[in-house]
Amino acid sequence: MKKILSQPVAKPLIALLLMCIIMSFLSENFATSDNFFNVLRQTSVNLCISVGMTLVILTGGIDLSVGSVLALSGAVAAGFAQKGFSLESMDVYVGFTFWGCCLAALLVGGALGAFNGLMVTRFKVPPFVATLGVMTIARGLTMLYTGGFPITDLGGGFEFVGTGWFLAVPMPVWVAFVVILVFSFFMKKTRTGRYIYAIGGNEKATMLSGIRVDRVKLLVYTLAGLLSAVAGILVTARLDSAQPNAGTGYELDAIAAVVIGGASLSGGKGSIAGTVVGALIIGVLNNGLVLLDVSPFWQQVVKGFVILFAVILDRYSSKH
Repeated sequence: MKKILSQPVAKPLIALLLMCIIMSFLSENFATSDNFFNVLRQTSVNLCISVGMTLVILTGGIDLSVGSVLALSGAVAAGFAQKGFSLESMDVYVGFTFWGCCLAALLVGGALGAFNGLMVTRFKVPPFVATLGVMTIARGLTMLYTGGFPITDLGGGFEFVGTGWFLAVPMPVWVAFVVILVFSFFMKKTRTGRYIYAIGGNEKATMLSGIRVDRVKLLVYTLAGLLSAVAGILVTARLDSAQPNAGTGYELDAIAAVVIGGASLSGGKGSIAGTVVGALIIGVLNNGLVLLDVSPFWQQVVKGFVILFAVILDRYSSKH
């Protein structure tokens, strides 16, 4: 038992179980199958973003642009689905299938993530400043692309991914599950995954050992952008529209999930499993507060205290 409790993911998992028990007593609607799938569906978006954020934080960085990248990627997918791509001067029009729209969104997300990586590695801009700049740029581009209005009526492919079911499980949950499996394998079984931990633990020593640190960091930020684009597709599909203000504040939930899951903001410590538990804690907390009819403003206050408590607990555990 002591060995199990010493595992990094054990404490957040116990916290999640206690929270579920408490919410079950406080609200009769919490412990129902419909609400269970509702929590998973809502958490799936944050899970995709949080997995990418985990990689970034493990290297000792931060990515504040994930919410804006989500919005721009979703807007591009919706725009291509509705009106395709046209060059009036050349009398050229290209229509896009659902998968073509998804590919376009992933390219946008990956490009913005790579731009973050270049700012951090090539120009040595601190990650906080670099991703803050890209956050503003991406949000502005989203407003320009959409004109400040939602893009609606996207078609059947988006409807199935957003609200469809497969084997009695919502499609967004399947997408998040695949992301978790792929990146759990990536971090545990590949050389690059071990390099990510090494960079966060001691970047200088990792560099002296011959590992191309900048290349790994560039990959990490690119993957974070790609996963933000996946989340953008899920949000757009679920709403059947691309909202210009989509993803606002999502970076805070992602950081919270990673930290609550046991990762250290200084890098080198954390796991995909811990992030999954952290994201579920955030999802259960959001859902429970809504069921209890707590004001949205108080919800922000509660989440803020939860994040602070998780960071304080991490610092205390590190010292002891």
